[in-house]
Amino acid sequence: MQDLFSAQEEDVDLTKVDKAAPLATRMRPRTLEEFVGQEHILAPGKLLRRAIEADRLPSVIFSGPPGTGKTTLAHVIAALTNSVFVRLSGVESNVAEMRRVIAAATNRIRTSGKKTIVFIDEIHHFNKAQQDILLPDVESGTLRLIGATTYNPFFYVNSALVSRSQVFQLEPLRVEQLERLIDRALADKERGLGNYKVKIDNDARKHLAKLSDGDARKTLNALEIGVRTTPPDAKGVIHFTLAVAEESIQQKAIVYDKKGDAHYDTISAFIKSMRASDEQGAMYWLAKMLHAGEDFRFIARRIVIFASEDVGLADAQALPLAIATQQAVEFVGLPEARIPLGHATAYMCRAKKSREAYDMLNAAADKIDMEQTQRVPEHLKNKHFPVNPEG
Repeated sequence: MQDLFSAQEEDVDLTKVDKAAPLATRMRPRTLEEFVGQEHILAPGKLLRRAIEADRLPSVIFSGPPGTGKTTLAHVIAALTNSVFVRLSGVESNVAEMRRVIAAATNRIRTSGKKTIVFIDEIHHFNKAQQDILLPDVESGTLRLIGATTYNPFFYVNSALVSRSQVFQLEPLRVEQLERLIDRALADKERGLGNYKVKIDNDARKHLAKLSDGDARKTLNALEIGVRTTPPDAKGVIHFTLAVAEESIQQKAIVYDKKGDAHYDTISAFIKSMRASDEQGAMYWLAKMLHAGEDFRFIARRIVIFASEDVGLADAQALPLAIATQQAVEFVGLPEARIPLGHATAYMCRAKKSREAYDMLNAAADKIDMEQTQRVPEHLKNKHFPVNPEG
């Protein structure tokens, strides 16, 4: 029985380095000070940081996209609180295994007073029965739960378990934060790639950070494969160019400045292609914008405007579909948001076009600008007056 318990316990001595592990695992922060990102919950004085430092952390659920530090934060917490760390998978673990873990945690706290942190990755995959098993021991403090999920826990995790836990939302890392991680990994000789002589170009660093979509794991693992597979020059220097970055992350760079000419030129091409019913052209410009990291909300807004301005009275369903698209992309987010955007783009291309309402509005606005403002005719005035309650 003891073998079953210990087989699930992980070593949380973060000073040890597994040389065979991927770079993202080797470079995991060992302290809160090393942690990059999530300042909204981990900056000095914030609730989560205070609770960790005071060893008063309740059961928590970390929600956020991949590679934002959910697992890493659980390891840091376990190390700082000197707790036994047990990892379970929401996909693979079963009820019997969970019962063994709970029994071991109960025995441990009775015999040694040592706390147990149970980390459940992808907790949204646990069914109601599995989640219910945890409730009594989470409530009594026999074990502290750290759940991790890429989904909204208020929808995908048992409400009773959520009510007994603090929920913290982790955000995607910003480009400059990922660039900092790249530089840290290249400089670290113990855990990182500091023993290689690497010259990384600025555009290559930015490309890796930008195309990783806020995912530190993706950034670091792409950096490692690029460094390890690029032959050094005669001086032993590995030149990490944009071409190497493109190959490492399997996406090429696109010249696109979200605040410059490329931004306006591309959205103009997108709108004019829809206006000309050029479905292939519109899809190409849509794909380019999405690939370059354009804000999908901006694209959805332009489709809404197009549905009213260009399709208008010719197809009464265009505007409701555009509004539904705007709501859909907010609801699902990327990468799936590209699907309703493609759907709406194809619809706008195929729809009949009429600018009649838009042109009439512009003509009326021109009259107001150029002519004397007309008074409201008597037959159009409001003839209803409030009744005097006293009289």
